[in-house]
Amino acid sequence: MKVGIILSKGHRLLSVAAILDVFETANAMTDSQKFEITLLRLKGHEAEGFEGYQQKDLNGSEQYDLLLLPAFRQDGVPKALMENKAWIPLLQQQYKNGAALGSFCTGAFLLASTGLLDGKAATTHINAEPAFVKAFPNVKVHAEAVVTAQDRIYTSGGATNTFHLLMYLLEIYGSKDLAIRAAKVFSVDLDRSRQDYFGTFMPEQDHGDDLVKKAQEEIKKNFSKATTIEEIINDVPSSRRNLVRRFKQVTGLTPIEYLQKTRIEAAKQLLEKSRYSIAEVMFESGYNDLKTFRSLFKRNVGMTPKDYREKFSGQAI
Repeated sequence: MKVGIILSKGHRLLSVAAILDVFETANAMTDSQKFEITLLRLKGHEAEGFEGYQQKDLNGSEQYDLLLLPAFRQDGVPKALMENKAWIPLLQQQYKNGAALGSFCTGAFLLASTGLLDGKAATTHINAEPAFVKAFPNVKVHAEAVVTAQDRIYTSGGATNTFHLLMYLLEIYGSKDLAIRAAKVFSVDLDRSRQDYFGTFMPEQDHGDDLVKKAQEEIKKNFSKATTIEEIINDVPSSRRNLVRRFKQVTGLTPIEYLQKTRIEAAKQLLEKSRYSIAEVMFESGYNDLKTFRSLFKRNVGMTPKDYREKFSGQAI
């Protein structure tokens, strides 16, 4: 099986290394080499850091079975998309001719730029999800998903979720036994079903809308004290209708949704760093009903406050 790894400009070296390591390990586990791995570049672009590996230009003369797009450095995605536009027609043609495509983490941005993800399920790094949704509104984004698969197109969430997609690809294009053996080698827990608990609410502030920024500041200052969103945005000089419209346009959220995410993020920080009881965390983050708090927390984070504390407080070390 011919597997091509796309050496896009601005890729994360660790992402490519993980893909190479898994497929080379899989080949070593089989009696004969099952995956023929090729590093692919744009014409004239020699990627650094891959001494000992041959790099080839991707062109229309050679067809691949599976093409894999590594992650980008997250702070440079817009620039990377501009630098990698030449990949788009090549990927479109390969898919049209029967190749499967897979992206890892923020590599989904380049995959979505081909238009091949329109109408299909996809995921990416949980913290890149707002920007991804804004850039590609026709993609059915499942931010909580670890892996998605539809019509020979695969995506994975951030960082270590790369290994979950790689194990899935070994199962699809190899065997279940091969995937399990590789998962044991790389210490991958195959039962991970969500990634949303890894996310951090980091709302954009430098958007240029002073009215929305004022509302954001009021929410940040008063989220734990006020009972309703109306109390918080009461001093913002705008009609509620106008503010909600502009707020949604800039942040992608209504003020109420923004308030809820701010409170849940505050609760997460307290669960990670304090010894407060769950009830104390609830009050400090602006809630006053334990059942409601637990329900909202689980809906937003993917696990209960107790489970979140056990996973991230460091108490198990």
